[in-house]
Amino acid sequence: MWSFRAWRRQRILQRHPVSPAEWAAVCRQLPILDGLNEHDLQRLCEASVLFLHGKHLTCLPGVEPGKHERLRLAAQAQLPLLQLDDLDWYQGFHELVLYPDDFLSPQRHRDASGVEHTWEAEHSGEAWQQGPVILAWPGVQASGHWDGYNLVIHELAHKLDMLNGDANGQPPLHRDMRSSDWAAALQGAYDHLNQQLDRHPHQHSPIDPYAAESPAEFFAVCSEYFFSAPDLLHAAYPAVYQQLQLFYRQDPLARLQRLQQAHPGYRHQEF
Repeated sequence: MWSFRAWRRQRILQRHPVSPAEWAAVCRQLPILDGLNEHDLQRLCEASVLFLHGKHLTCLPGVEPGKHERLRLAAQAQLPLLQLDDLDWYQGFHELVLYPDDFLSPQRHRDASGVEHTWEAEHSGEAWQQGPVILAWPGVQASGHWDGYNLVIHELAHKLDMLNGDANGQPPLHRDMRSSDWAAALQGAYDHLNQQLDRHPHQHSPIDPYAAESPAEFFAVCSEYFFSAPDLLHAAYPAVYQQLQLFYRQDPLARLQRLQQAHPGYRHQEF
């Protein structure tokens, strides 16, 4: 049966071809794609082209990404959605704004006594409800390794979270997932992290302490780790890893372990 959506999709891909050499160059710069099979890599390539067609990149002075850099960004944006075909997960925003460096962002907080505090904080990225995703270009360029840092995945995880309204650490779950299991795993780990930081503020935390800022940041940071340091996330909070595995329908830890078995010391190589 003829499908307008499929026809339009194919038309976009034909009008914006990516050669095998171009895509291979992108993949070489993104170790977190290592171990994906050829079928998934091809699907990711097509999804990246469609992402760039559907989202507008606004580049501030000092940022001039070419086709390669745009594909590199899009591949990281689409990696979390690789096995999620049943919903337009990035609906509700149409623009990514690329800054040449970290930027100052106005912050506001009302404390328990009702006093409102305002200040400016330096950020590498932001995701606005019903608004754009803002990314500092150096953070985008630094993303894509097995090191627990991925600015692109972090900010787009906020967009997934916002599909239910304000970011609160609970994106819309699949029908085969239980909200009670999700809440128990993530809230329990969030509370544990905060307790650790309160008791030992100067000790090394199992994941980036920024995750303790709010349940929304906890979900975003854990999503970063899920794709870029799955072994660290699983070691620290295995129940969280299991819930993210169910949500993203991927198992980056198994992929990383296969790579390490084939190439001992793989994760510690210089890329």
